[in-house]
Amino acid sequence: MVTPAAGLPRSSRLTRPADFARVYAARRSASVGPLVLYAAKNALPGAPVRLGMSVSRRIGSAVVRNRWKRRLREAYRAVRTALPAGNDLVVVVRSGPPPAGAAGTRQVADWIGSLAARVVARPGHDRTAPVTGGPAPPRRRR
Repeated sequence: MVTPAAGLPRSSRLTRPADFARVYAARRSASVGPLVLYAAKNALPGAPVRLGMSVSRRIGSAVVRNRWKRRLREAYRAVRTALPAGNDLVVVVRSGPPPAGAAGTRQVADWIGSLAARVVARPGHDRTAPVTGGPAPPRRRR
């Protein structure tokens, strides 16, 4: 079990569907390998970088999905001080197993850092994303 000191505090995570919808609505993204990173400015003054993760069932079994989430959390912990403050990030995993071992975590951390830098450097990113009314639209069942 992860101790609270080693875990991600609630203030560092995107937790509400409306937060995810706002980041997706900003339509600022970049991708590399199996990751797509969406970013939006956070309207809160002096807010830290917040992370949201989306790992769908299409990626694989629960073991594979949870392995991806552990890799993403650990990579985020490693690079969050270097990420541009005041942004909300959503990382979406497209396909495939996560990179293995400690080198895999470093690779994912490098991907997150480079993707965040690319998205934030694009013109127009400094605008605050529109706030959507209400929760995210219902999911379609497959």
